Amino acid sequence: MAANVLVDAGFVVALLSRRDNHHRWALTKAPQHEPPWTTCEAALSEAFHLLGAHGVPALSALLRRRSMLVGFELAQNLEPVLKLMQKYADISMSLADACLVRMTETLPDPLILTTDADFRVYRRHSRHVVPCVTPDPR
Repeated sequence: MAANVLVDAGFVVALLSRRDNHHRWALTKAPQHEPPWTTCEAALSEAFHLLGAHGVPALSALLRRRSMLVGFELAQNLEPVLKLMQKYADISMSLADACLVRMTETLPDPLILTTDADFRVYRRHSRHVVPCVTPDPR
């Protein structure tokens, strides 16, 4: 079991939205990788935006219960994050994705729960696979 379970917006949206294509997958993964989960503010912003007004109460509840924690400060990691975004500009790496990859470089024994297959392309420390769990490709 990973010491630091990170979550991206896709996982959070899938977990909280029954309409999401990966909802069942997220429901099965959540108990296998129990909270608290760690994320970044950029991923939270994406999740709030994607869930819309109807998702605010559920996402707010996760934060209030401390099931999801913000564990990243962009100001202290700005250059490495911007370098990641530049390196993966051809696939338009988002700020949230870059922050999460950077988090895997700074936290011990990380694992990202994500619906985003791009995490299989990204590399941490330039050449190491980003440890992640994603839905099986269809």
